[in-house]
Order: sequence, then structure tokens, then C-alpha cells
Amino acid sequence: MSVQAGVVFLLTFSGFSVLADSSLTFPENARNGARIVSGWEAEEGQFPFQLSLRMVSPVGAVTACGGSIVHPEWAITAAHCTATRISVVIRIGAVNLTRPYSIFETTEYYNHPLYNEAMQGVVQPNDIGVVKFNRKLVFNDRVQPIRIHRSADMNRNYAGIRLTASGWGLTWTQGSSPENLNWVYLSGTSNFECLSAFGGSSIIQSSTICARGYNETTQSICQGDSGGPLTVVEEDGQLSLVGVSSFVSGTGCHTDFPAGFIRPGYYHDWYLEVTGINFDWDFEEPEPEPVPESESDSESESESETEESLESNESDSDSSESDSDSENSESSESNEAESLKILKPVIAY
Repeated sequence: MSVQAGVVFLLTFSGFSVLADSSLTFPENARNGARIVSGWEAEEGQFPFQLSLRMVSPVGAVTACGGSIVHPEWAITAAHCTATRISVVIRIGAVNLTRPYSIFETTEYYNHPLYNEAMQGVVQPNDIGVVKFNRKLVFNDRVQPIRIHRSADMNRNYAGIRLTASGWGLTWTQGSSPENLNWVYLSGTSNFECLSAFGGSSIIQSSTICARGYNETTQSICQGDSGGPLTVVEEDGQLSLVGVSSFVSGTGCHTDFPAGFIRPGYYHDWYLEVTGINFDWDFEEPEPEPVPESESDSESESESETEESLESNESDSDSSESDSDSENSESSESNEAESLKILKPVIAY
């Protein structure tokens, strides 16, 4: 694949600078708008943590994004989705958007302090935010939280690992938005490979995770998928949220370039500061299964019988050894006497 590095220029704000790279764009703005590209339709309950967000701007414009439930009162999404918006309409438990489990509105969200909302139209690092529901969700088979990637693995290299992305992006080039949730497998790429693909863009940082087509080059995220989840099945067999959809190549969604996600495991201290909740975690060691009391008694009796048997065998063995020693002693003395008779000296004449 040839690298098509775009023009970059320096922007400075809030005391630090980033490179705005025209080879990168938000999924909403990518040329040849497409969907969760080359994926499949989700089934009811397949992604119970997935949210559909509709953000309303001060002038009434509406944009669409995704998000993930991480707590009965909190969700995670991309900062560029909620920045400068006055309200967020949330659909939960939805696969088909016309049949959500619940729909409500909130006005409370918090974007990471290193994300500059005044430059919302520019791809930035730290593109992550949390949304607070104006209620406490009741979980069921259609509405469930997903755990945030743990901080201990925040720098883990997922190159070649199968990941999953989901969302309600457009179905194909210049197509219409689907009512049904779509999902796709992606293959994780190293940050080095992602940097190479985007000409060394400073947007690709340690807090970035990239992924490209799993078994087809067109597989990717796209329009309407920003803020949505990138997940992996961990060693304990459970899902973790390892990425928040952030950007794609400016050449289009279904071109052979990686898509970019923000690693949520980088921000546990900030979540705690904003929400008062510690979302970090660690693998639990499996506890040994308790032995039923009846089996324990049986094992104790068996051990006692075994010990008695061993003691009996040892006693018989000692008795046998004693008799054998006595016989051996008598035999030895007899042989010794015979030897003396044979060896008795005689006078030679």
C-alpha cells in the first residue's frame, strides 16, 4: 500500500500544539460516505452496551454518533460528538432505531480537558468524553454496561488481534442511513504501522489505537460511527471497551487505511475525578471449588483406612523381617562352624 500523506499544518491552542492533518478526518466528514463498511446487521441483544446519540447544536443542527454504556448513569463517547452541543438525545437498547428500549434527553456531558472544543472541526488527540444520563438505567437482556479497558493494559499492542466495531453509519457510498445496527470485525494494527500509514501524523499518539479490515480491505468505521465502541474479548472471556471511534483517512472510509480510536484505558484518573467512580479493574484469580462435606468425610475415612492398612503392612513386614533375621543368623552360624572344620589346621609330616 502506498502512503498518501496529506498536507499538515501547525495549530496552537490552550498552551500546547497539535498537527492538523488533512489526511485525517472524522467519520462524519469522510469522502464517499459509507457505513460500518462491509459488515453485518446486529441481532437483538448482541450489543446491549451500544448507544445511539443525536446531538443538537445551538442553531438546531442535529448530528449522529455512537456511544457505550459503562455505568447505570454514565456513557462514553467521542469529545467531537458532544462539543458545543446543547443537548443529547439517547436511544438505549436499540438495534433497530425505530424500536429502542428507551429514549431520553440529557444536557450533561464532560469532555477531556485537553480536548479543545473551540476547534471541534479538527481531529485532535484526547477525543473522549463522558455523558451523564438524567436517570439511573435498569439493566436487562437488551441494556447492559461494558467494562472500560483496564489501565494496566492501556499500552497493549493489539496488532493482528481481532477486534469488533459497531454503529449506525451510512450503508454505502452516497447511501441512506440504516435503521438497523451494523457491526464488523477489524484487525488491530501497531501504532508504528498507523504512523507510517498517515505520514507520521502527531495525531497518532500512545493513547491512540488503530484498526483496519480484518479479512477485506474495505472493512472500517464511517459516517455516524464516531464515539462508538471498539471491543475485544479478553483472556477471561469477557468483553472490554478498548477503543472509542475517532477518525478515518481523508481519502474515504473504505480505502485501505487504518481507522483511529481513542484508548479509554488511558483516562481512569480523569473518570474518577469527573464521575467519582473508579472504573479500573483487574483479572480475578479463579477460586478453588469447595469440596462437598459428604465427599470430604468419605475422603477422610478412606485416608484413615489407608493409614491403618499401611501400619498393618508395616507390622507384618517387621515381624517377617525379624523371623528372617533369626533364620539368617542361625544359618550363618552353622555355615561358619562347617567352615572352621574344613579350615582346621593339621600337622604336616
